[in-house]
Amino acid sequence: MSGTSIDPIALAQAMIRCNSVTPADGGTLGHLEEALRGLGFRCERLRFEESGTAPVENLYARWGDRGRNFCYAGHSDTVPVGDRDRWSVDPFGGVIADGMLFGRGASDMKAGIACFVAASGRFLARAGRTFGDSISLLITGDEEGPAVNGTRKVLEHLARRGERIDACLVGEPTNPNELGDMIKIGRRGSVSGQLRVFGAQGHVAYPHLADNPIPRLLKMLNAITARPLDQGTEHFQPSNLEITTIDVGNAASNVIAAEARAAFNIRFSDRHTSASLLAWLERTFAEVGGAYEFTHQITGEAFLTPPGPLSSLVARAVKDCTGREPELSTTGGTSDARFIKNYAPVVEFGLVGATMHKVDERSKLSDIVALTTIYERVLDLYFAAR
Repeated sequence: MSGTSIDPIALAQAMIRCNSVTPADGGTLGHLEEALRGLGFRCERLRFEESGTAPVENLYARWGDRGRNFCYAGHSDTVPVGDRDRWSVDPFGGVIADGMLFGRGASDMKAGIACFVAASGRFLARAGRTFGDSISLLITGDEEGPAVNGTRKVLEHLARRGERIDACLVGEPTNPNELGDMIKIGRRGSVSGQLRVFGAQGHVAYPHLADNPIPRLLKMLNAITARPLDQGTEHFQPSNLEITTIDVGNAASNVIAAEARAAFNIRFSDRHTSASLLAWLERTFAEVGGAYEFTHQITGEAFLTPPGPLSSLVARAVKDCTGREPELSTTGGTSDARFIKNYAPVVEFGLVGATMHKVDERSKLSDIVALTTIYERVLDLYFAAR
């Protein structure tokens, strides 16, 4: 796969055949390096780790050292395969059947990475030695995991040495049904909470000698779910709070439990911040009163790249190649764009995501070919604009 001609399907197969369930690499980045070095990219492995997390291998590759730097960001790690016996093919086989490429990462997002590598090769072959700008790839190995030792730390590393990214395209599988359906121009924020309410154990026949925590827990949960958080905005659907579990762990029908627990997640629009939501939660729980403990994790803040030059450029490339007018959306979960937006304008566009994380994950071969053409068109439009 060296030289200026990269077959995106063959490169995607080679990557899928590497077991890179997060945080493992399994040789995936080696295949990428080989292809990128053959195109003239300088490749740099960046390994990061910190206490309590697994070390992660990341790859930063760049063609050129001046001018504007257009970056493609993605992840080479995958989620686990799940029940392997339910797969119709080897999940790490890179099998082609019925016009589809099967395997873990075929949609999310090894095939998408291969498309951009192939597109870069085609673009650079046409641009020749007179091309005076830069193309880069930031590929992380922990997006599907805690996202601690990946994109965020690579960006910090680049900033410390004065390297700038001018625009970024994240290759997540953004399309719900057909290639060209959707471009992501932002993402909702995410806060997860765990609530423990404490009481005193006792006999149900003598409630005055006990303190039942369950009614207080239910009051707290009712208070935070009684009304919508907002009605949505022009670019964001309404924020939502979902209770994910309520646990008491009491097998005895004649005992009042000493503790009751619940967990929930909030996906929120840019009308809120994690700080404003946490302050509201604390006030609400305190109003109910009693002994409780509230802990939380912030996965990301809501952000928006307002419709403008970058989203318009990608949308034009999509329409030029597919004839479709993509929807500009902020739906779905989080992505590493939440880190990149602090450094450069960023949008997301990739393959169809209907089978991501599922058994028999797959992408149409025709979509892989078409996405390569779209990415090449993005490069043409970006570097033609001044």
